[in-house]
Amino acid sequence: MTFFKKLARDEAGATAIEYGLIAALIAVAAITAMGALGNQLSSTFNKVTTEMSKGNSAVDTGSK
Repeated sequence: MTFFKKLARDEAGATAIEYGLIAALIAVAAITAMGALGNQLSSTFNKVTTEMSKGNSAVDTGSK
C-alpha cells in the first residue's frame, strides 16, 4: 500500500510530461514561423529574379 502512496506523490513523471508538452509547443511555433518566413523569402527571390530578367532584357536589346 505504501508503494501506491509513494507513486501517487511522485511528480517526476508529470514534470517530464509538462516539459515535453512545452517543447512540442515551441517546436510547432518554430515550424509555423519558419514556414511563413520561407514563403516570404521565396516570394522575395521570385520578385528579384523577375526584376533582374527585365534588366537583362533591356541590356540585350540595347534599350533602357
